[in-house]
Amino acid sequence: MKAKDLREMSTEALEQELVSLRREQFNLRMQKTTGQDSPTHEHQRVRKDIARIKTVMTEAQAKSSA
Repeated sequence: MKAKDLREMSTEALEQELVSLRREQFNLRMQKTTGQDSPTHEHQRVRKDIARIKTVMTEAQAKSSA
């Protein structure tokens, strides 16, 4: 997911995407603890996507309050 694409999304859509990614992160963690093989690059991708969304949300909040 690109930051440019995220900046074009509405706040509600970003929040929905964040919830979805957190669920995916939880599921990946559960797969890891139960011994199921999940690709390790997926953990990294989800973590970085969450960070991107939070960054874009913070930028939007700062822009609206300025």
